[in-house]
Amino acid sequence: MDSIRISTAQNIDIDYEIAGLGERIAARCIDLAGFLILAIITLVIMGAAQMAMSGSAAIVIFFIFLAIFAFYDLVCEITMDGQTLGKKVLKIKVISIDGTQPTIGQYIFRWLFRMIDFGFPFGWGVVALVSVVVTKNHQRLGDILAKTTLIKTKPRTEFSNVAFSFNLPEEYEPQFKEVLHLNDRDIELIHEVLTGYYQTGNADLIYAMAAKTKEHIFVTIPGGMNELQFLETVLKDYNHLTANMSV
Repeated sequence: MDSIRISTAQNIDIDYEIAGLGERIAARCIDLAGFLILAIITLVIMGAAQMAMSGSAAIVIFFIFLAIFAFYDLVCEITMDGQTLGKKVLKIKVISIDGTQPTIGQYIFRWLFRMIDFGFPFGWGVVALVSVVVTKNHQRLGDILAKTTLIKTKPRTEFSNVAFSFNLPEEYEPQFKEVLHLNDRDIELIHEVLTGYYQTGNADLIYAMAAKTKEHIFVTIPGGMNELQFLETVLKDYNHLTANMSV
């Protein structure tokens, strides 16, 4: 699977899977389904307005609908962290190729090329289809020029899987009760780093994650325990303590 490296808020680099053609089309279909419903509602309102008021009122309503249709993607992506309703359902979002949050200019740039990518009045055009299939980062033309792409936001490992990945004995004694300062997303990130290390052997991620975790929960690593063992212990302690709190 193609992936892109993104620096998290904790300054840890994590690889995210790039959204493929299927996710893009499905998200677009969801958005278009919403517009189909909105179009039907608009026609009903236009008919009522024409009977109750005048034809000019119906025309105004029609142009409001066109404005919503035209600016929907741009406004949603700027205000919803790179997502439309369809993208949110499919758990994908727009991100810069360098892994940073896109600027408003990048959002505008990729929006301006929607007409070329998608064709008129909507749907997926040949240009977008071919471009997403053949480019390395699955980019349509607007993405290439804006230097953006779409990634899958769903974590590769759900916290529910992390929480039950340890069979700890009942008499287990946590070493770092300070782990309660962490949240579920912090634990997911630690698990992602450990998984990446097990797969690639890249110890740099372990050192960086251990340093950030120590700083966050205000602890020091005891003598005889290395950074890898520290992170594994943090996961065990967190799972044990939170499990007992929920009982």
